[in-house]
Amino acid sequence: MLPFFDCWPVFSRDFRAAAHRLLLADYDGTLTPIAGRPGDARLSPEVRAKLGELAATGCAVGIVSGRAIAELQRLVGIGGIFYAGNHGLEIEGPGLSYINPEGAASRELIGELAQSLTAEMGGIPGIVIEDKGPSLSVHYRLVAEAEQPRAAALFRQITAPAREEGKIRLTSGKKVWEVRPPVDWHKGKAVTVILEKIKESGRRGSSCTVYLGDDATDEDAFRALPRPGGWGILVGGYSPSSAAGYYLGSPAEVAGLLDRLRGLLGGILARAGKDRQK
Repeated sequence: MLPFFDCWPVFSRDFRAAAHRLLLADYDGTLTPIAGRPGDARLSPEVRAKLGELAATGCAVGIVSGRAIAELQRLVGIGGIFYAGNHGLEIEGPGLSYINPEGAASRELIGELAQSLTAEMGGIPGIVIEDKGPSLSVHYRLVAEAEQPRAAALFRQITAPAREEGKIRLTSGKKVWEVRPPVDWHKGKAVTVILEKIKESGRRGSSCTVYLGDDATDEDAFRALPRPGGWGILVGGYSPSSAAGYYLGSPAEVAGLLDRLRGLLGGILARAGKDRQK
């Protein structure tokens, strides 16, 4: 794993030469710093403007998140880009509307589990339970360390019957437990769906796909990137266990990368304009 900016000359060459350019990013911990409560993680106007400019000037943009897709669209607020919510169980974008059928079928059970978890765990100070439709999340970042073992035991106890019957699967991330449908679907599958849609344009040539993520759930996306042409970038620093080939230190460095990409696209468009005038 290498510092991404150390590889900038190679990356910029590939980016300029590509016929298809795609930037995909997780939301929490990547485009925004992680907040104690999910509702407090707000995209800055500056980062929103940079993403919008990239989307308008020759680079497809997508946000891939564990958040519900409606919430993700509201928080980001950029038209004409791809949104993959619930770890890809729901995807919307230019010419694309996808809902995983098994995810849709699990909504009722997920809702019942959310109610049970809220009833049993809602009294633990700091617990935040999100019912996201096809999935749910239990955040414990704000829970006192002494209370976290009790919270974990309650979570396992309440979800055990459905898990043992194969009706759900459990995953975890940064200070969050997640309940998902029992389907082989994740952020990597979402990346593949979006890439296939972009390639339907019929334009021939190479692709350059950047994926930015900070969490264990982003590892599937890193592994799904095309080879060659895929640039998996872990946000948060070096990790020997990550499938990403490169890393950035923080969301602030991600904002710096967006500036660099804008510069590359500006140069590409300027050269294309000169070529048309000849």
